[in-house]
Order: sequence, then structure tokens, then C-alpha cells
Amino acid sequence: MAEDLSDIYAYIDTQREKYLARLLDYVRRPSISAHGIGIAETGEFLLGQLRALGMQAQLMPTAGWPMVLARRDDEPSAPTVLLYGHYDVQPPDPLDDWITPPFEPELRNGRIYGRGVGDNKGQHFAQLLAIEATLACRGKLPCNVVVLLEGEEEVGSPNMPAFVQAHRDLLNVDLVVTADGPVHESGQCCVLFGVRGVYSFELRARGANRDLHSGNWGGVAPNPIWTLVHLLGTMKDAQGQITIAGFYDNIAAPTALERAALAALPVDQERIMRELELARFDMPQGRSYAERLSLWPTLTINGMHGGYAGPGSKTVLPHEAFVKCDIRLVANQSIDEIAAKVAAHVKQHAPEVELLSGGGMEPSKTPLDHPFAAPVLAAVGQGHAQEPLAIPAMGGSLPDYVFTKLLGVPAFVTPYANADEANHAPNENLELERFYNGIRTGVALLANLGMQAAQS
Repeated sequence: MAEDLSDIYAYIDTQREKYLARLLDYVRRPSISAHGIGIAETGEFLLGQLRALGMQAQLMPTAGWPMVLARRDDEPSAPTVLLYGHYDVQPPDPLDDWITPPFEPELRNGRIYGRGVGDNKGQHFAQLLAIEATLACRGKLPCNVVVLLEGEEEVGSPNMPAFVQAHRDLLNVDLVVTADGPVHESGQCCVLFGVRGVYSFELRARGANRDLHSGNWGGVAPNPIWTLVHLLGTMKDAQGQITIAGFYDNIAAPTALERAALAALPVDQERIMRELELARFDMPQGRSYAERLSLWPTLTINGMHGGYAGPGSKTVLPHEAFVKCDIRLVANQSIDEIAAKVAAHVKQHAPEVELLSGGGMEPSKTPLDHPFAAPVLAAVGQGHAQEPLAIPAMGGSLPDYVFTKLLGVPAFVTPYANADEANHAPNENLELERFYNGIRTGVALLANLGMQAAQS
């Protein structure tokens, strides 16, 4: 049975204006990891917020920007939950597309507009306010809490694996909950049980030592753009199948629970195509929208560059070209495995092409029937006053693998932001009521974990 949280929810209602003002103050603080702007100052700000909650908090150095780590142990017999988030934000460019300046947040039509408000400041700040509200009403927390706020998520979390490995003693937790990303595209609240991984790479082809006249040298000197076009054509066919040898070998088959959960998701495919002005979904046909994002890996050409692209005509035979790609990975695939298969494919089909491996994140998945799934789902339902959707994996990537694979604990994503939050884009926004729902969800999560311990 759920604990009666009406007193805490009533308290949250009395604090709405104060919570909003504090969130606006937080969003006003630039913290752009890609540019190194405001990171140290924002870390110090969070340190003060966490210490005000009676938590043992510290800034933890890494090879890049610091982690903010805090802990409070109130119930030795109760589970310990790690609340993960990131305090860095994307660069705000292009600035001219913002209606109001990105770091001067404004409330308009029930939404807060500002860089980082949805991704991820508003969401993890809601978790901190849930701790604060619980303490204000009950005097202590019903479970134990670790807060980990990263300063490099928007640049790929390069130092997360080493940090987690080096500080396992400080991260002895039972589960991880991340408030990040948008709710389901239908607007319904949800819990995501996994994320796809990502592996980025670049292919570079070279021909002559300079650009050449296409009439004088065409048919004599190789064209690097054609070299890449032919190579890419061997990596994915017209039916949408990725044709890199062994690419699908280790993919985990979906469970019956996962298939049922995906089938239950409310998706208006016609509306999606209409809004995006699509005539069809990508090949292969016959896959549902939800299955495409949760169950299948992808190979995406992010951009291709080479030769002349200006106005008019220039009959040039370019001397170099490059293409940037990413592969989204699903459960049981790994970066090392797929990187090796890509390298072998390039060596076989175009050995003169240079392969440059970029960064990546491993995929992660927690079973839908994990014992901690029930209290997490119930908390999201309580906080939003609606039944949450259970989604086996999100299409994007988060560093959840450091928790599931390095720490060996389950990880859940509980997004609070609206589906059209425009994260990473101009006019990023967060619906104000979803911010308050996030606080209520955080309160329910702590209470449910405490009750689970008491019942067991």
C-alpha cells in the first residue's frame, strides 16, 4: 500500500513560487561543458544546495570537469538510491533563434524557457527539492540517498567510467534513478528501463595531393567522394539491413514482457509522419515505431563533406572527403565489438580509407520485472496522477552502463520534461507543472523505497 503523502504534497504547493524562483536562479547560471564556461561556479552552487540538505557533499575532481557527489544515510535497513543528473548544458547557438536570451529564463504560457531547464537542471533540481520537502515534513528520509551530478554529460561523459571504477566505495547503492529526457511522445509519463548505446566514427578518403580539373583528370585520378559512397553502400543495403559482417550476432532477443510493453505504447504514427512531413518511415518496413527505437541498432550518416558546394558549378575533382557516422547499439552489443567489425569491414572493402574512432556509450538495460521496478513505477504514477508507461529502452544514450555494468545495479530513467522540450535546440523549455510533478514523484520514490524495506 502507498504511504499517505498528502501532507508533503500540500507543503510543496505552498512552496511553488519559491521553488520556481530557485529554479530560475539555477538556470541563469551558464555551465557549458563544451566551452568550459561556468562549470566551477555551478559546481560550487550545487555544493551549497546539497549541504543545506544535511548531506555530506563534495566536489570530486576528474580528468575533466568535476563531479558533485553527496550522500545522506538516514535508514540503515532501507535501500540506497543514487539520483543521477548532469549540471552541464549544451551551447546555446544559434543565439538569433532564441525568443529570449538563453540564460535569462522566462516564464511564458506555463513554460519556463532557458538553456538547460529541461536538460537537465529542472529535472535533477526537482529531485533535490523532493529531498528538501520530505525533510521539511518528516525530519528525515525514509531511505538512503546518494546524489551524483556530472559536469560532462553533454560532451559524452568521457570520465564517468574511470570515476565510477575509482570510487566504488562511495557508490555502494542498490539502484539508480535518472530524471532526464522527455516523457513519451503521447505526453504520458513513463519509466525507461534501458538506453541504446552509441559509437561514433569518421571515414576519411584521399586521392591526389590537390583538387584537380574534372575534365583533365576525371577517369584518371580516383574521386574520394565516390570511394566513400561505394564503401557506405557496402555497409547498409536499400532494404535497411546493416551489412557489416556479424553486426547483428550478439543482439539480445526481446522478452515477452518487453514485447508486450512496446505493444502497449500509444503511438500515432500518422501524426508523427504528418508533423515531420515524412512520406514513410525508414526501411525496413514492418517494424513498429516503438520497436525501432528500443530493439534495433542503427547506422546513421551524420554528415558528408568534400569537394565544392557553393553556388553555380565548379568542375572540380576533389582530393579528399570525409563522412561522420554513428551507430546506436542495443543490449548485448558493445563498442569494442562493433568498432572491430567496422574496422574489419573498411579494411576489406576500402583499405585505403582511414577510420577514426570517436567516443561512445555502451547500451544498458534493466529487466522490466526487477524487484525495484514496482516502487519506481508506482512513484511516477503517484507524482503525475496517471498510470506510467513502461518502456524497455529509450532511443538515445545516457551513461547508464556505468551503473548496470560497472556497479552491477539496476538503473531507471524517469523523465519529467515535456515531449517538445526542444533540448539541444533554441528555446529549450520545461512545462512548469511537469517540474512540480517531478518534485512529487521524487517524494513518492523515497517513500516507496522506504516502505519496501519496512515490508520486507
